[in-house]
Amino acid sequence: MLKRFVIERGIPGVGDFTDTELCSAARASNTALSEMKPGVQWEHSYVAHNKTFCVYIAESEQDIREHAKNSGFPADVITEVHHVIDPLTGND
Repeated sequence: MLKRFVIERGIPGVGDFTDTELCSAARASNTALSEMKPGVQWEHSYVAHNKTFCVYIAESEQDIREHAKNSGFPADVITEVHHVIDPLTGND
């Protein structure tokens, strides 16, 4: 069963990366994903000053750790998401 994870990655200065540097980072992630078993997916990432918060779908935390190792990006904190809520959740 696939699960959703949020990965916090400490990457100094990532918030100041140029479009070219962000493109290169995305390419490294995509390359690592293409070499893994099917089912591990990168949804998107939020880029902050010295961190990224990446949303992935995978079977296990071990899949996330394997991707981090293969891509060269840290996976400082991996949190499994149990529920997703939004403003519509509050509607009856």
